[in-house]
Amino acid sequence: MILFGIIEKMPEILCVFCFLAPFLGQISRFFCIFAPMKEFILSEHRSEKAILVGLITHRQNEQKTAEYLDELAFLAETAGAEPVCRFVQRLDTPNSVTYVGPGKLDEIRQYIETRKDDEENAIGMVIFDDDLGPKQLQVIEKELCVKILDRTSLILDIFALRAQTATAKTQVELAQYQYLLPRLTGLWTHLERQKGGIGMRGPGETQIETDRRIVLHRISLLKDELAHIDRQKSTQRKNRGKLVRVALVGYTNVGKSTLMNLLSKSEVFAENKLFATLDTTVRKVIVDNLPFLMSDTVGFIRKLPTHLVESFKSTLDEVREADILVHVVDISHPAFEDQIEVVRQTLAEVCRNASNDIKPTLLVFNKVDAYTWTPKEADDLSPATRENLSLDDLKHTWMNRMQDSCLFISARTGQGIPELKTKLYEMVREIHTRRFPYNDFLFQKYDDLGEEITEL
Repeated sequence: MILFGIIEKMPEILCVFCFLAPFLGQISRFFCIFAPMKEFILSEHRSEKAILVGLITHRQNEQKTAEYLDELAFLAETAGAEPVCRFVQRLDTPNSVTYVGPGKLDEIRQYIETRKDDEENAIGMVIFDDDLGPKQLQVIEKELCVKILDRTSLILDIFALRAQTATAKTQVELAQYQYLLPRLTGLWTHLERQKGGIGMRGPGETQIETDRRIVLHRISLLKDELAHIDRQKSTQRKNRGKLVRVALVGYTNVGKSTLMNLLSKSEVFAENKLFATLDTTVRKVIVDNLPFLMSDTVGFIRKLPTHLVESFKSTLDEVREADILVHVVDISHPAFEDQIEVVRQTLAEVCRNASNDIKPTLLVFNKVDAYTWTPKEADDLSPATRENLSLDDLKHTWMNRMQDSCLFISARTGQGIPELKTKLYEMVREIHTRRFPYNDFLFQKYDDLGEEITEL
């Protein structure tokens, strides 16, 4: 009976199929674009062996390259990869086709082939320290026959792993598609251009344009969704009332979330990994008789892609609208001064459209308990370097000129935290009393004789 029913309905089924037939190609192409997204970037927590590749140029000396590759290795480990080897080459500029020279690329290929038969130690990917163009990706992947990642795709993968809320997921997805858009041709063979010449033009270019329109449409939808989220976040910030806002900013993995937990007595996720925090977390902090709001923002990093900064500007609205910035620095890191400059440049870009008023900023050097230095030998007549300075010597350098705007703490051991609370109280109270001249503290302070202490 069921079979006869289907046969009776066959004309209607055929009509529906004929109606949908012109759209089947578009639908298949849609899934062809969206399905490989997770395969293009690392998305599984499995330990793959990776090779790191960097360049020494006239703008980046050998020491800088080593620091960048150390950071790249930390990024790879955070994403779940295991760096096993590094290849570095000295070039004036990156090769426009192969990034490194042809000889160095062949050396990398030979190293991969020597480990190909060893299943446990086989190389699964090669990670480049700079962004690769579509042509470079295509040529290198064809030559090495393994997964090729650059610094941006690695950061995007970590962001995808860390994103928990709808806001963070939307921002990450937007950044992924903006990164993917110029690389459509190199990702799938069915998108390759037709050969030039008369009679050779046709569906290849049309298909690329169709796929590009699909991605552009998705980017447009994500931007609209982020604009809607921005309006919601703006309403939430307005509902927070008159409390002074303090924002923790700094390089990634400097201890901002740990400091946030210590001051607010909360349990914000904190881990010794890069980009442990993606979503802005806001907590109410009370120091003495004065409450204020403290926000923990996403950390910055060197060579942060421009479109990634654009995508996360909605998250960094907390920074733009904060009354006070607490710039947290990992003083135990060898290149902490470079990290300070990176944060300042990124903040200048994020706050470009904000008011020209300079926000009060407190520079907090964290992890003093992990600071190490190497004393010079008595017969060493060479100039002292950063590695030869003790913490006390370091405090008497340019940091000494900052006076009260610079503090040294350890969020792990609690060293310097009372001084930090005192300084924060003074800064917040100054803004609070200027904004609200009448007395509006949680409670009045009294001295030992029971007399009321007047707030200035």
